Amino acid sequence: MSASTNEYEFTPTQDWFTHNIPSWKSLFPFVTSPKPRILEIGSWEGRSAVFLLTTLCTQGGEIVCIDHFDLMHTPAGRERHRKLSQNLPRTGRSFRILPQYSVPALYALLEEEIARGTSAGFDWVYVDGSHRSDDTLLDAELAWRLARKGCIFIFDDYNWPEQPVESMHHPRRGIDAFLALHAGEYEHLSKTAEQYQMILRKTSEMRIGFLVEQSVERDFASALGLGIYLVLAIDTSYAMAAAVTIRSAIEKTAGRMTIYIVDCGICAEDKEKIKSSLPKRHDVTLVFLDLPAGSLAAELGVAWAKVDMMKILPVERALYLDADMLVRRSLEELWNTDLEGSSIGAAMDVGFPMGHDGVSQRRYFNAGMLLIDLAKARTHLSELTARVREMKDARYRDQDALNVHFAGDWAEVNLSWNAQGLGTYAEISSADRDILALGDMKDPGVVHFTGPVHPSLVTVLNPFVQPYTSKPWGYAGAPGHPFKDEWWGALNETAWAGWQGSTPYHEMCEGERQKAIQDSIKKFETRVQF
Repeated sequence: MSASTNEYEFTPTQDWFTHNIPSWKSLFPFVTSPKPRILEIGSWEGRSAVFLLTTLCTQGGEIVCIDHFDLMHTPAGRERHRKLSQNLPRTGRSFRILPQYSVPALYALLEEEIARGTSAGFDWVYVDGSHRSDDTLLDAELAWRLARKGCIFIFDDYNWPEQPVESMHHPRRGIDAFLALHAGEYEHLSKTAEQYQMILRKTSEMRIGFLVEQSVERDFASALGLGIYLVLAIDTSYAMAAAVTIRSAIEKTAGRMTIYIVDCGICAEDKEKIKSSLPKRHDVTLVFLDLPAGSLAAELGVAWAKVDMMKILPVERALYLDADMLVRRSLEELWNTDLEGSSIGAAMDVGFPMGHDGVSQRRYFNAGMLLIDLAKARTHLSELTARVREMKDARYRDQDALNVHFAGDWAEVNLSWNAQGLGTYAEISSADRDILALGDMKDPGVVHFTGPVHPSLVTVLNPFVQPYTSKPWGYAGAPGHPFKDEWWGALNETAWAGWQGSTPYHEMCEGERQKAIQDSIKKFETRVQF
């Protein structure tokens, strides 16, 4: 059955569709749903709607047709509505006609589709409701939110000859604005620039972006397009490691993500390398933030930047990760952790679960991963700053100060989200460590490569902690760590690919090895007097 058969009532002189049939048929293989859902804005008498229902929807499906029909105020509008209302039932397929202007109709559909949950969205969208460029842009914006990933999205009249393309009364300017705004969210299927219709295939996930009462609370951030706010604070020495942390987080986590890097002294070259290391995703944004004036990091060292960041982050909730981490699972679960009124969420420290001699003996967290309610944490920033100055020389610096400041104001997070000491001290039993659920680290969501980049000779030879603790990219590697090879594999997906086999890397390793030896000799000679 086709739109040209005599079973349907069409005006012969108003056939603006049939010439599109060959092009449209070539698009059918892209539609994977056995029962496609179609949205059409501007249906006239239904030639295109009948064609789609009788060819694309042979196994089932439905169409929603939006057309104002002159609001039934004219004989012509009422006649078009009559013909469409007679033609669609003759296809034997499911249909719905919304006889109103497109904007209120699309808003109504947005609310209805949210209520549909996982079955929401359309597989084929045809935008042909107006020749005005602003109308076309608005229709497209609202319809795009209703389009599923993979949706065929068609603009009519891209090369309409009756008005200059630069005119407000030609759809081209609206379509071009849409294409620029959503660059990276679609692929072009139009064969040539001269093709009458602009045809896209959506490559991004559907984001409806509006809320109704039926929406569940955990979907609010997704619906609003807020996503996850991930934060790192680094200087150039940790740029390479940060690229691994960021890239692995993006690759494992779907949906909107904004990454803030607090710039503690990153050279221009390394900034560009970090940028180029990100996977190509339209829903990921990278922002470098300057340290505030009079920052603690500038005064006391980079480690204190995680206190400075609380002052400058332009959001109210953030997930901070140290740059020596590898993300292995979606961060969504961690991000959605209920802090139960606490300022921060963190995992217990595996090395010192109950603290150490320099701090009070109580449950002690590792500061490499912090889920922060910034609105709450900022209420006592002056006190935290004062605490930092008091504890600037503490054994574990920022970690000690944060534990003292947030004592009784932090929620414990599963060790899977900050798996420390794997293959080394986590394997050594102690009275304090026995209280931990170490089994949660067997298949961790976030691996934390604790220890120094370049360990001292004393650390390497320490008989009580073997294998010794160090980071994969340092001169000594990370012997015994179960995820060191995975880290190197992740690095090879960044702008630092091939570093492990390079001459500069081996020269660095030899130089740092000799430095560790010479430093130990000097310490030995200082202590042993002849």
